Amino acid sequence: MKRTNINIILAIFLILIAATSRIINAQLHAANFVPIAAISLFSGAIIKDKRLAFLVPLMGQFLGDVFFQLFTHIPGFYDLAGQLFNYGALIGVTALGVGMKQPKALTTLAYLFGASTLFFLISNFGYFAGGWNGYGFTGLVKTYIDGVPFFKYTLAGDMTGGVLLFGGYFLLQQALLKKTQKVNA
Repeated sequence: MKRTNINIILAIFLILIAATSRIINAQLHAANFVPIAAISLFSGAIIKDKRLAFLVPLMGQFLGDVFFQLFTHIPGFYDLAGQLFNYGALIGVTALGVGMKQPKALTTLAYLFGASTLFFLISNFGYFAGGWNGYGFTGLVKTYIDGVPFFKYTLAGDMTGGVLLFGGYFLLQQALLKKTQKVNA
């Protein structure tokens, strides 16, 4: 199978995981336990077509937002500043993934922690930019303090998702390599 086709199949799979995990997460009321930053990081690191790599998490987020807007009481499209910062955070995390060289276990875990942290910092700044807690320094501090309880779930979701994505990808590569070696032997 051509590399381009594999990238497209992988991209579609990741988009569906992102949207579905956001929807399931909302139904389970598991605050922020969604591997969206992990998917962004994985896309940037693995998908060779970088336009497609950046599109994957944005489309996953967008499809989830459309579903919420049309089929639930949860607003999919909320304040513009918050949404722009959330989508911008996904772009930033994907760029972080593009910067990964060879994903190794410990390096990947460090990148996943960085991805979750970057998403937390940018997305919460968007919440602050929306003026929910005021626009002063105390509002900024309150915004980040209010977000801390959610960060542990963001981190857990990204670590779990990242280990499954990167680990599963590595195991699939190893299985395909063994199969190729068997056929060529």
